[in-house]
Amino acid sequence: MSATIFKAYDIRGIVDETLTEDIVEKVGRVLGSMALRQGCKKFCVGRDGRLSGQRLAHALMKGIVSTGVDVLDLGMVPTPVLYFATNYFETGTGVSVTGSHNPPEYNGLKMMIAGHTLFGEHIQRIYQRIVREQWVVGEQSGCMQRVDAITPYLEKITNTVTLHRSMRVAVDAGNGVAGPTARKVLRALGCRMYPLYMNIDGTFPNHHPDPSKPDNLSDLIAVTKTSQAELGLAYDGDGDRLGVVTKSGKIIYPDRQMMLFAADILRSHPGAHIVYDVKCTRALIPWIEKHGGKPVISRTGHSFVKLKLREIQAPFAGEMSGHLFFNDERWFGFDDGIYAGARLLEILSKVSDVSKLLEELPETCATPRLQIPVPEGKNHEMVAFLQDNLFFRDACAHCKVDGLRVEWEDGFALIRASNTTPVLVLRLEGDTPEALQRIRRTFRQSLHTVLPDLELPF
Repeated sequence: MSATIFKAYDIRGIVDETLTEDIVEKVGRVLGSMALRQGCKKFCVGRDGRLSGQRLAHALMKGIVSTGVDVLDLGMVPTPVLYFATNYFETGTGVSVTGSHNPPEYNGLKMMIAGHTLFGEHIQRIYQRIVREQWVVGEQSGCMQRVDAITPYLEKITNTVTLHRSMRVAVDAGNGVAGPTARKVLRALGCRMYPLYMNIDGTFPNHHPDPSKPDNLSDLIAVTKTSQAELGLAYDGDGDRLGVVTKSGKIIYPDRQMMLFAADILRSHPGAHIVYDVKCTRALIPWIEKHGGKPVISRTGHSFVKLKLREIQAPFAGEMSGHLFFNDERWFGFDDGIYAGARLLEILSKVSDVSKLLEELPETCATPRLQIPVPEGKNHEMVAFLQDNLFFRDACAHCKVDGLRVEWEDGFALIRASNTTPVLVLRLEGDTPEALQRIRRTFRQSLHTVLPDLELPF
């Protein structure tokens, strides 16, 4: 069993190589034991559309019920529906068997117990308990029950989200698990859809289901431009992230989406905290302050953002990758691309020119998320080295909340370790093209000074 699959906020590996049915069953035994210790006697389990999902979910449930804990089997559902189910069925406890936006050969587990998402040390303890075979064997096995969570999820959204007019929307689900559910939600809200790749196919034959990468939005942009759609929405492989494009084909990255959401929520929650992750634009800070909120920076990762959200009771949070968290009186505080899309349409349905509103949001000059592949397990070591050895005398601040974010008067540069794949993640931003070019040049030179063999994508 490879320790590398036990990552910062989930378990993730290559199926039948680093992630096997035997390992997943043992994870289930440990999770069942942890749930019992917390007084939880029922687990919700869902899975995405990957080809390995059914057998891995079966192995997981087999492990859970062996401890005497019951399982509510949701079947094939988006990860947000799993989160919703833990609230609806009042278990607070669940697992989504999902590889998220990773390639088809990957799969994994996103886990929560007693209302708390498992991450960091909790996931490392699962690994240690498996190594030591520390789990409960129930006097009697728990039972498995198939339940419907899609219907109440749909009802909850349609009862709390109201469009002021019918919207025309192009939608690309990337053959991920969100397709059928998103179709139901948008139809119930009265939208006219121009659908792309809505059927579930775990081989992802059309494009990779990751809307954070511009190449994966090219088909959606084409349909949005040539159809009568007012905008385009895209979901990732398990439905917990959102991508947005305008009629003209401009990508509205999640940190700019957050501006609309923050302004809307701060109208009813004046003075509230709004959480953003380290990859987000600097323009968010004055925007949130202008609308009466208090910006709070967080580590990247859905588990870390949710923790910060709970700690300070913020009504909204988001991260650059597209995870958006609504924690107001209308929703539950988990990341949900389908629900975020519905809330966005609610805001946009109040205006006649959707593209104008979206494209007039404050914008800087920035790179997309850039990646540098590195050997498995080395990315965190390399970032720790850079935190200790990189310093810029002309910078305003060196933020080490997550990796190294260097702030200048007119931009920033970030390098951090991905928690899902063996890569370094970079993002650079400048208030002007000239500022971005200078920051790019400065950061590149400094990185090559301490890591001369690092191949940079900028």
